Amino acid sequence: MKRDTLDTARKLMKYRKFSAAIKMLEGRSSIYENNFDYYLMLAIACMYVGDAGSASTYFQQARRIKLTDTTLLLGQAALFLRRGDTDRALQYYLEILDNDPDNKIALQALEFIRTRGDYNTICRWVDSGRIERFYPQLGVNPYHVIGIVVPVAACLLGCLLVFHVTRSRPQEKGPRADLSSFELSIDEVRNAQEKNMAGSTCHYLLTNRQITDSYAAVQHYFQLYRDNAAQVEINRLLSSNASVAIKQKAHLLMGYLATPTFDTLTDNPTYDKVAEDPLLYLDCWVSWSGRISNAGLDGTAYNCDLLVGYETMEKVNGIVPVHFAAAPQIDNDKPVRILAKIILDNGKLSLEGHSVYQSVKDSLEKP
Repeated sequence: MKRDTLDTARKLMKYRKFSAAIKMLEGRSSIYENNFDYYLMLAIACMYVGDAGSASTYFQQARRIKLTDTTLLLGQAALFLRRGDTDRALQYYLEILDNDPDNKIALQALEFIRTRGDYNTICRWVDSGRIERFYPQLGVNPYHVIGIVVPVAACLLGCLLVFHVTRSRPQEKGPRADLSSFELSIDEVRNAQEKNMAGSTCHYLLTNRQITDSYAAVQHYFQLYRDNAAQVEINRLLSSNASVAIKQKAHLLMGYLATPTFDTLTDNPTYDKVAEDPLLYLDCWVSWSGRISNAGLDGTAYNCDLLVGYETMEKVNGIVPVHFAAAPQIDNDKPVRILAKIILDNGKLSLEGHSVYQSVKDSLEKP
């Protein structure tokens, strides 16, 4: 029996596959417009990947439909708490207790604010992830249950079964998708260069060996969870004299690359490096900091310029246009870090915004 998107996303979140749930839900926005459960689920998933800006936006959309839902109030209270706005958090937790006097999360959060809700402790809890104990809860992770039950069963069944069960247990950093079907054939290796380049634009002229080495690097980096490095090699191939067959396979490999978070992003290229050759970094993800200027709304979309490297207002490394599909929660008077995908807009280096981060310290110091 087929599951609908909300049930499937809920299951993904239970297994802590938040990025996959977000991607699936955002792809159904037109179907679930004005659906409370849809916005609430998206907001909670964004919270757990550290995208507080998007979480706040989705919570606000959910709040337009229901005002007193306990899970909604817990989520909004946790956002205020992680920003250090304990006064606003208290208001929400008290509202929760008015409707649900025995709510354990609200009671624990109030005790935390009363006894340890100072700036330094909040910073440490946000940094370590312990703040998540005040988020709307998702239930027991089935992987954790398996991690307990399987070893016990293995001991009972003997050493032989221990080996079998240990191999079958899910690993946090095990091999990723099997890309063996994308291996180059002997003919593709021998004829890696496109012989007829008439009408084609070639930015990188590569030897036969360079093409095959670059293709092998894509698969190697993928298994190391270095998706940005893999994307660079894919771009090199797509804009080179590689054969059509190799370019087609390289393009298909892009579909296996994952959307990172601030914590999981690897091989974060600098602005200067990208500006030298934007085509080579197309579709790579970056985490760049600076300050916002020329911000404005275009319907629900949010556009601005990021002054890269201007956190201390001393030097601007570059100015990059940024586009968000929905307005993030940004204080334009404070430094900001943006997680975004590199795109070319009319041939100009631009960013497709995904998440924003502003420190708790800056929020607390705001008058």
